[in-house]
Amino acid sequence: MCGERESKSASRRGAQRALMYGLLAAGALGFVVLALLPHAPADPRSLVKPMLAMVVVTTAVWLAMASVRNWAILTGRASPKHYLDYKSDPPPDWIERPARAYDNLMQAPTLFYVISILMIVTGWADSTQVTLAWMFVALRAAHAVIYIGVNVLPARFVSFALSCFALWEMWARFALNAG
Repeated sequence: MCGERESKSASRRGAQRALMYGLLAAGALGFVVLALLPHAPADPRSLVKPMLAMVVVTTAVWLAMASVRNWAILTGRASPKHYLDYKSDPPPDWIERPARAYDNLMQAPTLFYVISILMIVTGWADSTQVTLAWMFVALRAAHAVIYIGVNVLPARFVSFALSCFALWEMWARFALNAG
């Protein structure tokens, strides 16, 4: 009985892994196709909207972090001592997930803001860059929702990896075309 359960669990993990790698491959192929499609010049200022959308995502996650932490302290689900040294009385994982998602939004998105500002300042952008910017924002929002909500690792990884692909493609296209 126990061996059968372990076999089903291993089979389910294998199926999840196959789905995850399939989605990554399909996403990577999509980025290659996007890079090869004809693209029209775009007003670089059109990158301001995805930048603002990224700020909205970051603000929403910050509000979730502040709300969950304060609610957890007020209801006794977390100890204020933890927030003095971040070692004592650690709260349950779900209370700190919004904080970790917020921390994550202070990392790779910084490169998104930099490349977007560079395109605005240099005056070079095309329709593909704008599409990639919106894809980056959508994938980062999906990553935050998955992590804070259901925390399904394969889905979280796919959204994170594809957002990185979008960001790398933005940088590569800029490096190849702006000069």
